[in-house]
Amino acid sequence: MNQVDYLRISLIDRCNFRCQYCMPEGAELDYLLQQELLSHAELLTLLAEVFIPLGFRKFRLTGGEPLLRPGVVDLVKDIAALPETEDLAMTTNAFLLAKMAQPLYDAGLRRINISLDSLNPDTFDKIIGNRSRSRWKQTWLGIQAAYEVGFNPLKLNVVVIPGVNDGEVLDLAGLTLERNWHVRFIEFMPIGNQALFSENAWIPSEELRHQIRLRWGLEASQVRGNGPADVFKIPGAKGTLGFISQMSECFCDRCNRMRLSADGWLRPCLLNESNQINLKAALRDRVKTSELRSKVSHLLAIKPEINFKQRDSGTTTGIYTRTMSQIGG
Repeated sequence: MNQVDYLRISLIDRCNFRCQYCMPEGAELDYLLQQELLSHAELLTLLAEVFIPLGFRKFRLTGGEPLLRPGVVDLVKDIAALPETEDLAMTTNAFLLAKMAQPLYDAGLRRINISLDSLNPDTFDKIIGNRSRSRWKQTWLGIQAAYEVGFNPLKLNVVVIPGVNDGEVLDLAGLTLERNWHVRFIEFMPIGNQALFSENAWIPSEELRHQIRLRWGLEASQVRGNGPADVFKIPGAKGTLGFISQMSECFCDRCNRMRLSADGWLRPCLLNESNQINLKAALRDRVKTSELRSKVSHLLAIKPEINFKQRDSGTTTGIYTRTMSQIGG
């Protein structure tokens, strides 16, 4: 088991997209009220007095859509200013990024992951659940802005859904030929939209790599980051390709992360809801931070037993009560 030094922090459970793989179509979610979110001060207290003393040095801000969080630039600045912060990144859908890329970079953010599941505007809008004016162009402008500002590496996350966007694998991989981008293909998981998963299932990463090998060839590579992706590149390409294969090639033994939800629940595994700790409630009940450190330390000790290894034909034995946007992907 790797040292667990990486915390993914969900800033808000709301999102301006309704991606198919994140939530069922037509689902009505009960979003958190502002006062139910971990506050700016509470987040900084947890980082400085609980997580950093336990060895956490790498942080990623997620959502929902983290750019919807009021004061997000100030929060980035304060986390980046912590002396122990070695790496600070963000995952966003980029719809609001065109105007926020420079302020975020100036605040200290250096790495960014952007969801881009299709290069076809119609397919893109279908995946994100958009029925009004297309959002593809604004998202693409956000990606371009992040690239021009200097985020490096700039990573694009692609959830591959059979029958929806699997025909674009080569086009998406081709983005790395002339750009120093890192395109990551993610196997579809049974979280958020069980019906869609049951109908469409998932495509093993090796099948995607096979397509790319036949077209261009592939060679081993590397890219800076804290994720579980297996990294390759097309020979001669400026960018790289990543494959996150949690369904076909379980990587629980390499997991180095914990997840903190927007309402303060700490969970050791994305695909296992057992053994969560409500840190927000403890803070507001004025539990000593030394006691919180002890609770988190215990969870770290048992983390190897809380995983996604039990599965059968691409399904898991877990029951998930939250969508991906509520967990923080």
